[in-house]
Amino acid sequence: MRCTSCKTGTMQEGKTSYFAQLKECYVIIENVPCLKCSQCGDIVFRGSVMEKIDTILDSLEKIVSKISIIDYSKVA
Repeated sequence: MRCTSCKTGTMQEGKTSYFAQLKECYVIIENVPCLKCSQCGDIVFRGSVMEKIDTILDSLEKIVSKISIIDYSKVA
């Protein structure tokens, strides 16, 4: 699959960190599966991964007060 940003690189399976700011806290989710461009480094998440991230963020928003760092592979 070609990168939609640079149009020259190919998207390869990889892992990255996902950062989010909720109302009262910051969340870092590590080891999130993604597609990463070999040329420009642009990152794309599959729909199923984004759904899981949304679920994780919804649950964390109710219990986290400042900063949370979690591993995707342990909560997905």
